[in-house]
Amino acid sequence: MNTSSQPDIDKIEIIYEDDYVLVLNKPNNFLVHHSHYARNISEDSLLDKFKSQRNQSIFPIHRLDRKTSGLLLCAKQKEFVTPFQALFNTNRIEKQYVAIVRGFTEKKFNIDTPVKHPESGHYKEALTVGETLGQIEMPIAVGPYENSRYSLVKLIPQTGRIHQLRIHMNKISHPIIGDAKYGDRFHNRMFQAKLNCPYMFLHAEKLCFRHPYTHQLLEFKAAFQVDWNDLLKQFEYMND
Repeated sequence: MNTSSQPDIDKIEIIYEDDYVLVLNKPNNFLVHHSHYARNISEDSLLDKFKSQRNQSIFPIHRLDRKTSGLLLCAKQKEFVTPFQALFNTNRIEKQYVAIVRGFTEKKFNIDTPVKHPESGHYKEALTVGETLGQIEMPIAVGPYENSRYSLVKLIPQTGRIHQLRIHMNKISHPIIGDAKYGDRFHNRMFQAKLNCPYMFLHAEKLCFRHPYTHQLLEFKAAFQVDWNDLLKQFEYMND
């Protein structure tokens, strides 16, 4: 399977909608929008796909990497972006991710390694809180080991640095499976060749915040994409 190809989907799932925002369940391997960093990618972005679906322009409020799936908050008008972005900038929004990582992680763990900004080069404080949800050992050799070990983890970023979760999991030697930049290429290749899973297994599962216009407390959860469900069946994980 071509790791650069987009999943075949009919439409983007809308989880929530009001007069100000949309909450979407972003599929894996979709750019949110084209930018300078993605100038060599010609595939349709999530915004392109949504516009063809609804004939409506929307404005992303926060970042999700191309290969990260899950909850994406978008404004219906450009002037609505700033009040929602302020929630992220002032840590007034709760975010929760799930990931599949190499090795057996501790039951609970904190990672506080500073993260370098890719443009300025400056390091900024960063904190991730993690919890192990499940583990599996597979009789598949990778490198010098006869068996392979993986963990399903919950990750809560207390700060919002670029690539924070991917960098932090690599820092504790439990890189996210499918992460081409910070991950383990040998395990990534095994997932592609043996399990037919070429994607990165990082999913933005939950968001919780108080709406800046309606002042309503909102909480959303995004279901896993097909690639996640297929793998979890193979792993025999039970997901609540």
